[in-house]
Amino acid sequence: MKYIKNWYPNISLTDWQDWNWQLKNRFTNLTNLAKLVPLNPEEEKYLISKQLSFPFALTPYYASLIDWENPQDPLRKQMIPTIDELKTTPKETTDPLNEIINSPLPGLIHNYKDRALLLLTNQCASYCRYCTRKRRVGKSSWHIDKQLFEKIVEYITEHREIKEIILSGGDPLLLNEKELQFILDGLYKIPNIMLIRIGTRLPVTLPFRITPKLVQLLGKYTPLWINTHFNHPNEITKEAAEACSLILHSGIPLNNQTVLLKGINDSVEIIKELNLKLLTIGVRPYYLLQCDLISGTAHFRTPLETGINIIKQLQGYISGLAIPTFIIDFKGSKIPLHPNNYKHKGNRWYLTNHHQEHRIYIEEASDVLE
Repeated sequence: MKYIKNWYPNISLTDWQDWNWQLKNRFTNLTNLAKLVPLNPEEEKYLISKQLSFPFALTPYYASLIDWENPQDPLRKQMIPTIDELKTTPKETTDPLNEIINSPLPGLIHNYKDRALLLLTNQCASYCRYCTRKRRVGKSSWHIDKQLFEKIVEYITEHREIKEIILSGGDPLLLNEKELQFILDGLYKIPNIMLIRIGTRLPVTLPFRITPKLVQLLGKYTPLWINTHFNHPNEITKEAAEACSLILHSGIPLNNQTVLLKGINDSVEIIKELNLKLLTIGVRPYYLLQCDLISGTAHFRTPLETGINIIKQLQGYISGLAIPTFIIDFKGSKIPLHPNNYKHKGNRWYLTNHHQEHRIYIEEASDVLE
């Protein structure tokens, strides 16, 4: 917080905890940020290059969590652009999840038969440098409008196989309560919709947006789930915990999706600490995601073996509630990757536990219910 006191010497607690003030006072210019904190060499190179690979924005709140004297601070590396963003490998693309070809209408992605993704905005409070939707997020401001939403409702109604809607963006909770109510009312009136999920990183980057007014609105809709996005234990603050508590007390369950990032959280110690802390604030670790093949993100990506080994080293040494599923989202299909701890031949299963002890389980016909 010492940096914030220097940057905003007259800031009141009321202003600081106002999410609109936070958005209005975001850092959106790397040159201006460089006047306040020393950039590391790779950040300097990016600034000097005068190339903007992806918009930059950072809330004062999230900036206050960064140790600016540490060039390798894990939160800093998530949000501050470096020259590595301008390097693209042959395998990388602007649309690694094949969202464009599975988009029957602007803002609607129908990749899986029984569910659809609805993008409500292209704006976020802060822009993660590994963002999967760099092709559209953070560009000129876009929000879903009434006319487009009505067409989307018509499409979902006609496709009765769609049972679930995931609201994403950008960050959908940047919409105001009136806009969110309009969207949720419209979706829950569709007879085939059984469940809505919201994907948001605001409990991490802008926890002040999670207000009693917001959760009172969201709590009216059921079933409703929220998936959030903590990547590092340093992001679990008092403010983040309070935001999660408000959501939970409204009756909405919380899951977490962590992206595995090189030099940020790619160790079993960090993931273990993160997931245990998440459980203490009522957030269930859900996915550990391999960083997508988005252009300019090779410096974030780890070998697949890294994620598999992390899960393997968690099993048996941490509560099962704290063990996520390791996922690679490859060409639009989420594929779980599990440690190879079994083989089988006929009815004999050769199992290996977390102590590398071997067991033989013989499956009898009576074990399997017809």
